[in-house]
Amino acid sequence: MDFPQATGPVPPLDRGSPPASPLFPPEDRQLLHNCLQGQPAAWDAFVERFGGLLAFVIDRTAVQRRMPLTPADRDDLLADILLEILHHDAAVLRGYAGRSSLATYLAVVARRVAVRGLVRLAEKNHGRHTLTDGHGHAQGDQGQDRLADREQVEMMLRGLEETEAKLVRLHHLEARSYGEISQLTGMPLGSIGPALARARQKMKLRAE
Repeated sequence: MDFPQATGPVPPLDRGSPPASPLFPPEDRQLLHNCLQGQPAAWDAFVERFGGLLAFVIDRTAVQRRMPLTPADRDDLLADILLEILHHDAAVLRGYAGRSSLATYLAVVARRVAVRGLVRLAEKNHGRHTLTDGHGHAQGDQGQDRLADREQVEMMLRGLEETEAKLVRLHHLEARSYGEISQLTGMPLGSIGPALARARQKMKLRAE
């Protein structure tokens, strides 16, 4: 999938775009700039950096909705999210205002699209069956809007110990590499993967 060429002027990075901050590190800033400029390979780099995060959001949302997904369903939802990001000349990326990390912003967008897709799948698979939020509330448009909020993303981390929540946040919401996490936390590189696996298992058990 190629990133569309910009159809209008792209605001310069020093004006008209989110200011530099810990929430918007230089590498994300440059990647966003390259994508909006339609530079070669920029979209591939974007998917490589954030594709794992988007897939994680799909899986967590499906577990929370108590809805199993086939590999084909998961691929379709991921494609829907990527198309949403590209829609209207990449309006999602152009709308990023820097009030959260780029990864968290994308996770919120991904949850909204994933919920919409899960509702569609539920209607397809179960006819008049209405997908609920686990508490008996129907997921209509109002519910989708409510889910498009950072609090819903952060809710996935509840029930974890502070260290575990920090690891999940760094790796899955900020798309940090194991090397970066090791530098930021002081954890040995070899212990990060197992710790993340334990944290994800706790989150899965809590959602089931």
